[in-house]
Amino acid sequence: MNQTRSIGDVVLKIDNISLAFGGVKALAEVSFDVREHEIRAIIGPNGAGKSSMLNVINGVYHPQQGSITFKGVTRKQMRPHEAAQQGIARTFQNIALFKGMTVLDNIMTGRNLKMHAGFLAQAIWFGPALKEEIEHRRTVEQIIDFLQIEAIRKTPVGRLPYGMQKRVELARALAAEPDMLLLDEPMAGMNVEEKEDMCRFILDVNDEFGTTIVLIEHDMGVVMDLSDRVVVLDYGRKIGDGTPDEVRNNQAVIDAYLGVQH
Repeated sequence: MNQTRSIGDVVLKIDNISLAFGGVKALAEVSFDVREHEIRAIIGPNGAGKSSMLNVINGVYHPQQGSITFKGVTRKQMRPHEAAQQGIARTFQNIALFKGMTVLDNIMTGRNLKMHAGFLAQAIWFGPALKEEIEHRRTVEQIIDFLQIEAIRKTPVGRLPYGMQKRVELARALAAEPDMLLLDEPMAGMNVEEKEDMCRFILDVNDEFGTTIVLIEHDMGVVMDLSDRVVVLDYGRKIGDGTPDEVRNNQAVIDAYLGVQH
């Protein structure tokens, strides 16, 4: 468990969220909170509603019931551009990178919200736009160095192995300098060595940048090692919430998830 930095007050409050698609309930009256600087895991079997919850948090899905409070502002629903502007960044279960573009250019797209020069000024790369581009590129190069991907910075993303593409997607999310980072199965499809690397980077992001992290992950060893607190969903309902040890010993969680062989 990560205990090298102090965990602050509640920064995100999910209150009584329900989400349905037609007659199918994805989430049913789910409530939990996330504290500043913590690593908060969301776990549960396939179809439990984990990705739907992340989509509610960053505004992709709009719940029929409940509210979201982020940084003290309560709203019935978040919109993606509002989430991004307020400091929420996201990686996806299925990698969403521009495969024909280089690693560097992909990460640069994460700086879009920070850019103030107009499109024409950016296109001709002149004056203030040139100065701004150089500053953004300096930030991106620091992220590339931080995640140890210097050797592939000019490589088209589509040529990279899956695990390295996942690291590039993390880099692009970090380029937005988020206060809260939503990670949807960041280690899916990775081998043991790649998982170890990603665990180390997630801890480093949390420690060195102070970034609050909400994490979906199926690898229970990873969840128990990384997380400060864990919330457990099953069929769209919350069945457990607490420290890794509390969740590990929760009989409802054992019956629904931990006791199932995968």
